[in-house]
Amino acid sequence: MNFMKVSALARTLIAGTAIYSVAHLAFAEGSPQVRFATTAGDFVVEVYPDKAPKTVENFLQYVKDKHYDGTLFHRVIPNFMVQGGGFDAKYVQKPTRAPVVHEGRQAMEKGLRNVPGALAMARTNDPQSATAQFFINVKDNGFLDPSAQSPGYTVFGKVVSGMDVVDKIKLTPTGAGGPFGSDVPQTPVLINSATLVK
Repeated sequence: MNFMKVSALARTLIAGTAIYSVAHLAFAEGSPQVRFATTAGDFVVEVYPDKAPKTVENFLQYVKDKHYDGTLFHRVIPNFMVQGGGFDAKYVQKPTRAPVVHEGRQAMEKGLRNVPGALAMARTNDPQSATAQFFINVKDNGFLDPSAQSPGYTVFGKVVSGMDVVDKIKLTPTGAGGPFGSDVPQTPVLINSATLVK
């Protein structure tokens, strides 16, 4: 291989590396963000397709389908979490698609845990039952992380602005409401819209 060929190869490799670096940087900076406009104020969550790809895809599809618009935060526990995304203003459960595959362990291995502000999928006792409902941790809930004894809950994002609004929601007085015997905000907290902003 002569010098001219080596030189051309080097330029190609350098250009390729630069393109990869720029693309990687753009991807790292390009985590999707969703703005929730609620009756308690607005907050923005950022989600991580590189850490929980199927969960993020599922969540963003519900956002694009306007599924969350007009739903309630129907379960609020001040020293635990706030949960929403499943029931309309009359406490009627909204129809959903098939459950998304559980990615809790994968997400945790990539650094996502149930810490304050973390966004996670709600589910039943079946780890493979998460559909549209989500919750936001308002304290360190390490016991919800995957472990040898439990599959845990999939964290797939975090609140990046408006955590004061989430804190306001968590302090809403609760009681019975709709089909629930407790933990329902007595002044309904409605999601007016959930919009992809980035």
